[in-house]
This record gives sequence, structure tokens and C-alpha cells, in this order.
Amino acid sequence: MPIITSSIKDLRRTARRSQHNRAAKGRLRSNLKRVRVALAENQGQAAAQALAAATPVIDRAVSKKVLHKNAAARQKSRLTRQLNRLAKPAGS
Repeated sequence: MPIITSSIKDLRRTARRSQHNRAAKGRLRSNLKRVRVALAENQGQAAAQALAAATPVIDRAVSKKVLHKNAAARQKSRLTRQLNRLAKPAGS
């Protein structure tokens, strides 16, 4: 435990930020999982709705610096591609 006052304040600040970031990451993971589960179960409509709900959560994570913008773009791109493959007939 630090003795210096500013260091004590830093610890409190870090704890608050960690808690906030952990909550944001949890929301992000939950939303991504909903999309992946719907895709795995071949539920195109549910997957489309889940992706529409997950996109702003991903963008918010980028704006809060929880997720890198390229990682967010990659996630959205991959999920959208999977959704489009699911919606497209297998023969085409």
C-alpha cells in the first residue's frame, strides 16, 4: 500500500477504471457471443438482430478505448461475412 497521497489516489482511480473497463468488456463479449450462437444455430433472423445490437456496443467500446479500432472493424467484418454466407443459398 502506498504512503504518498497521490499514489493512493492513483490506486483508487485505477480501481474505478478497471471496474468500468471490465464491465464494458463483459457487455462486448456477451453481445458477440449472442451473434455467434445465433450464427452457429443457423438462425439468420436472430443473428441479424443480434449483430445490429452488437454493432453500437462494439463502436462504444472503441470510443471508450476498451477495444482497438482495427480489432472492432475485424470483428464486425467477420460477423457480417458469416451472416451473409448464412443468408446466401449454399448452391450459389
